[in-house]
Amino acid sequence: MNTYKRRQTLAAGVVGAVLTGAAVLPSPALAEPGDDARVRVTVDIDEIREPGVLALSIAGDAVALSEDGSTLLVRQFVGTLPTVTVTDTRVADEVPAGANWAVLGSATDFAGATGQAPITADHFGWKPRLLDGGETGLVTEGEEVVTSLDEATQPGNNVGLVDQELLVSAFDSEAVASDSYSVNADLYLRTPAEVAAGAYSSTLTLSLFE
Repeated sequence: MNTYKRRQTLAAGVVGAVLTGAAVLPSPALAEPGDDARVRVTVDIDEIREPGVLALSIAGDAVALSEDGSTLLVRQFVGTLPTVTVTDTRVADEVPAGANWAVLGSATDFAGATGQAPITADHFGWKPRLLDGGETGLVTEGEEVVTSLDEATQPGNNVGLVDQELLVSAFDSEAVASDSYSVNADLYLRTPAEVAAGAYSSTLTLSLFE
């Protein structure tokens, strides 16, 4: 074999060896025109939760007292405070640490509608009555507040509703959160027998504090 043919043969062998040992790569998948490609997108959306509140509501805005239980010396007029509800929609972690709440009440003097002398608020008393205090035992009604015409049933409680007097309270706000509680009270106005006849009115203000 001449030198030129021998070189051709060797070159062919080398090329054959290279082709024989080369890796064969897979062809990439190609999207054809008109094909769709889809991606599933998901999201979890939490329900919006408004911050809870501590609120007071009263089932009525007026009480008419009527005479009952009068004596020769003292005239008495009685009625019932509309149900007072304290609602706490807060969860425990929204309540300030160490907090407690209370509803306090005070009354103005009873003004005469036709100019008669007023009946001062120390003649007006109440006896709170817890209607629904929940199951914790931490919600309690206030003590009875009697009038200035009565003998004190305990020291300093014959002052009437002149100043802020306790209607209901919770010892631990966090422990009683996420619930509602209700209370009312027996109301009584006691006056001297010689009180002037006529219509009188007073405003009883209830305030919720924490």
